[in-house]
Amino acid sequence: MTEPTKSYHQTTPASWRLTPGYLHEGYTDFESVHILLGRFLADRTSADPLSEKELFAPEGSFEWGEGKPLEKVINSREDFEFLLLHPNLLRNSIIIIEPWEHVGVNALGEEVRASKNVAYIGQKVADMDSILFPAWSCGIIDPELVVPAMTSAYAVVVEGGNPSVYDTSTWTSPACPREDMFALVEKLLLSRSPNTAPAIFICVGHQLAAECHIRLIRRAVKEVLDTTSLERDKENKALKSLQEVASHIQAMGKTLQVKKHDGRVVASGWNDEHFAVTHNESKEVGDRVLLPYQSLDGEISGIPWEFIHAHDVTADSHEGVIDTTIQYEREVSISMFHSDEVNEEAILFANWAYRSIHDALVPYRHIIAGSPLAWLIQLPDSVEILCSTAVDGEVVTQCSATCINYKDFETKKIRRSFTCQFHPELLSDLRAIGNREAPSYSTLKADDGVRLFIRLLYTGMQD
Repeated sequence: MTEPTKSYHQTTPASWRLTPGYLHEGYTDFESVHILLGRFLADRTSADPLSEKELFAPEGSFEWGEGKPLEKVINSREDFEFLLLHPNLLRNSIIIIEPWEHVGVNALGEEVRASKNVAYIGQKVADMDSILFPAWSCGIIDPELVVPAMTSAYAVVVEGGNPSVYDTSTWTSPACPREDMFALVEKLLLSRSPNTAPAIFICVGHQLAAECHIRLIRRAVKEVLDTTSLERDKENKALKSLQEVASHIQAMGKTLQVKKHDGRVVASGWNDEHFAVTHNESKEVGDRVLLPYQSLDGEISGIPWEFIHAHDVTADSHEGVIDTTIQYEREVSISMFHSDEVNEEAILFANWAYRSIHDALVPYRHIIAGSPLAWLIQLPDSVEILCSTAVDGEVVTQCSATCINYKDFETKKIRRSFTCQFHPELLSDLRAIGNREAPSYSTLKADDGVRLFIRLLYTGMQD
């Protein structure tokens, strides 16, 4: 595997636009973006409402750091600190995090830098600027610093990449080892609160999110069980309730097996490196039709009934956007580009564990809010598997997308983030924009994956 090197181009804040928008500079804000996203989704035939201004450079290139509108690349802590001095840039952009320099190599032998597709689609559809955070090159800097700033944006997109989540040796970038990406994604998962950006985790981002769900649940269980008392917890009711739940989660997590359809056990217990993510039975590359996720039969699958029941309740209680899109669209065809997959059992377990922790917190949240366990309130309420993909009628990737739900304890409102094993930002040729001709507005409107990506942005911004 080729080690990532320095970012392709070194841009400096001196060359950055300080006014949001490129096609109509100075007219872009949250409301105008939201209207334009809605207009895009309204049908498949309407004309482009924005200027026909060219997004490619005069010489025909579309590369990060080579000029507007792709000039905003964070190459250092100093670059990020410049953004902190210009919060309007953060608020009016999509933040794109690259764990790796590309998401894979296509059939033409091209390295596919899919972050450019995200930037192009956002600019072309709604004049949304993008800021690139190439973690593989600049490192994650400091999650405590960058995540609160990033989540003030329209959305945070965590892209894909070549490394395997379960194999630390594949994370060969000295600037960004695997544990650093875990720290960043964990912080993102805990950041979804009122008025914060939705996160969209794609491919390896989807896998990182799955692993970090399990890590956060293990951390929650350990801290609850290690706690001896809580201030203002008269009769020890709050702690006792949490510890009973934590003990049950721990017992289930330590014994749960992950099996393939042929019966092979690929992970035993939540400490196994392959518990959340493992190698898929076969590599999926190319167009796939998304299928609604089918609830399992516990007697056949061997998965505990309470996990299946908890997921059925989540699916009935929440609207995951992708599942609704599959239900109402004629057919949703997307681009797959991966060889690893998120394990169905791990997400069913995570959903059950999140729901159990949330329910245990509800009557005692006023006590927990003023304690060292207050961070538990930031955990998701649930995580739902939305769809699967199949080849020749046989399901290959059971967990192709998830919706991460956050239920506000006081208002009961739901906020959402999303994860996708597939690449909604890639067209069927699996080429990065810049290596292929610029797709027109009408081409984007007709593409199922692009429409799904825009719908995630549109609905996520409403939460």
